Amino acid sequence: MSHIEINAEKLNIIKDICAQYDNRPSDVIHILHGVQGALGYLPMEVQEAIAKQLGIPVSRVYGIVTFYSFFTMEPKGEHPISICLGTACHVRGADQILEEFKRVLGIGVGQTTPDGKFSIDCLRCVGACGLAPVAMIGEKVYGRLTPNMVTGIIEEYN
Repeated sequence: MSHIEINAEKLNIIKDICAQYDNRPSDVIHILHGVQGALGYLPMEVQEAIAKQLGIPVSRVYGIVTFYSFFTMEPKGEHPISICLGTACHVRGADQILEEFKRVLGIGVGQTTPDGKFSIDCLRCVGACGLAPVAMIGEKVYGRLTPNMVTGIIEEYN
């Protein structure tokens, strides 16, 4: 797991986001979204700071971060790649698409390229079943994928 130094600037960001929700523990999910948006991810040190600010156990924050797939405790690449592994995508070859992204980038699921440009994750459903198999890079959806399309897609971001 990565380590992040909680300096005064980052602590102030966390405190400001918590203050936007009046430090209400009931708004912890909204606060986590805001903090992750500002800092990029939610390492343990950040979770501890949020818990302290809200006056709740760190275990509650950690439970939320690890339950919801949107949250991450590891930094994502500049261009996060999400491969849909839902039923429609799986049936139409999503595993081959995933393997090709891993091969081309030289990383596994949950990893980030050494240059920080790309990371790979999997999703259970993107909601674009008619376009299966589907991958997303950031918010852009790529549908009806074949393994031979992967290199060209990666080149769009280089």
